[in-house]
Amino acid sequence: MNETSGAALPSTAPDTDRMILDEASERLTEEFGSVVDAATVARILDSSYAHLEAIGIDHARLAAFAERSARERLTALARAEGRAVRTGPAVLFVCTHNAGRSQMALGFFNRLAGARASAWSCGSAPDTAVNPLVVAVMAERGVDIADEFPKPWADELMRAADVVIDMGCGDTAPIIAGHRFEQWPLPDPAGEGIEEIRGIRDAIELRVRRLVANLGLTG
Repeated sequence: MNETSGAALPSTAPDTDRMILDEASERLTEEFGSVVDAATVARILDSSYAHLEAIGIDHARLAAFAERSARERLTALARAEGRAVRTGPAVLFVCTHNAGRSQMALGFFNRLAGARASAWSCGSAPDTAVNPLVVAVMAERGVDIADEFPKPWADELMRAADVVIDMGCGDTAPIIAGHRFEQWPLPDPAGEGIEEIRGIRDAIELRVRRLVANLGLTG
């Protein structure tokens, strides 16, 4: 067990979560040890857990989601500091709740771009779960986002992104000058029926396909 385990993790975490987080800290330190130190891994894992806990994420999955969120942030941090662990452009899809539009965009982008790029999503006021109707309509397109979860803004993601897409929420305040920025004026699927959400999904898919082509990621 590395020296940053235990005490560096959230003091509010139940014992079972602390054990899971200790193991996650070891895995992440091994994975990112060539680009960041163990203290940085522990700090980012700690804050990921705390942020997701504050949102109200299902506690049964909280520790596992914290590890996933920390892995994204560490990947982005390495990229932002010129020590990228993955090549290709990085795209960040942002909206308020990170429960609908940005999750659909991320799902389509990952499907179309694959390993040729990195992509993340986040929200300024994340919900507790992805809209189940959004999950359903994406499944109709063969894109599985059932295991995705809303995530808050993270400085590492903002710094690392080459392209930042505002999904129509107007959440532009944290955007860093100098990055390519696009606004996609799309309606919010929250509270809408499945037919309306299908229309939003199709509009997002079209825009993502254009973005992927523009970035030279097709084929």
